[in-house]
Amino acid sequence: MPIPAQMLPPRPLLRDEVFRRLRDAIVDGTLAPGEQLRDGEVATWLGVSRTPVREALLELGRAGLVRAVPGRSTVVAPLETRSVRDAQAVVAAMHRMAVREAVPRLSEEDLDRMRAANARFAAAIAAHDPDAALRADQEFHDVALTRCGNAAAVDVVAQYEAVLRRAERLRFASTEGHDSVTRHARLIDLCAAGDAEGAAALAEQTWQTLTVEVPRSPAPDGGLDTPTRPQETP
Repeated sequence: MPIPAQMLPPRPLLRDEVFRRLRDAIVDGTLAPGEQLRDGEVATWLGVSRTPVREALLELGRAGLVRAVPGRSTVVAPLETRSVRDAQAVVAAMHRMAVREAVPRLSEEDLDRMRAANARFAAAIAAHDPDAALRADQEFHDVALTRCGNAAAVDVVAQYEAVLRRAERLRFASTEGHDSVTRHARLIDLCAAGDAEGAAALAEQTWQTLTVEVPRSPAPDGGLDTPTRPQETP
């Protein structure tokens, strides 16, 4: 039988949906560091078969959110300074490039989307709602990522950003979140002025200055990981 000519609306792969739900549960703390993730239990929880769960866990492992531990299957990875710092360097560089390429392409509608996202972000910070702040922050930065036209940069950010989102959630629950509102507003001004290099430098700095206290969490060997603060770039 030939393939029908009529195109069906695109549907996300089940693996991708499972990945997103597990990623979000790890970022918001529903799945705590050190928690064991058994294929069958996760599949039952999400109402899917084990195959997309296993595929999603492999992706989460590449993103640094889970790790395989001999004798304990797969567990949620602790939030470690080294993983935050490594992801920070990559994501900051990608956002710098994305903003530099996006500025000449940004429309007034794009700038309005950034302003609206920052207003939602500010409201979430004021309400001490880190989850809403994370959503608004991602919407803010996604404008430039979408407009930069570089699919590879988008993919790289998607792979490593989740590690930073865990750290950001702690930051947005603290008073440090207010500083991000000001940086966002300054970034919008630079974009509106067409200052691609200035905006790109500020975008990179925004991600490089992510400093949070990484909490002590159970290590796979039963001890405690000893946290240090990620190094802040002036």
